[in-house]
Amino acid sequence: MTKEITKENFNSVVETDKPILIDFWAEWCAPCRMLGPIVEDIAKGYGDKVVIGKVNVDNQRELAQHFGIMGIPSVFILKDKQIVNNLVGVRPRKDYEKVLDSLLEPAV
Repeated sequence: MTKEITKENFNSVVETDKPILIDFWAEWCAPCRMLGPIVEDIAKGYGDKVVIGKVNVDNQRELAQHFGIMGIPSVFILKDKQIVNNLVGVRPRKDYEKVLDSLLEPAV
């Protein structure tokens, strides 16, 4: 399940040791609407191993500015409060899963 991320709940969402996928989107953005079901499927597939959130850039301009969003959809993947990857545009599901899987693999 995806969480709606706002500037008010952002800090509590990132206070986790789990990988976090944040989808920056807007209702008027056609590519964002294409990516939405992919993000929802990822959320279902990973369950509670990963935090999946969505930021509506029209409602959360401050967060969009903080992340330097220049184009949407933009997906940021964080681990330990650090940006690990940023994927802009609609990408195949496997592109997001590859990054998430690498963060879930146990360190050797």
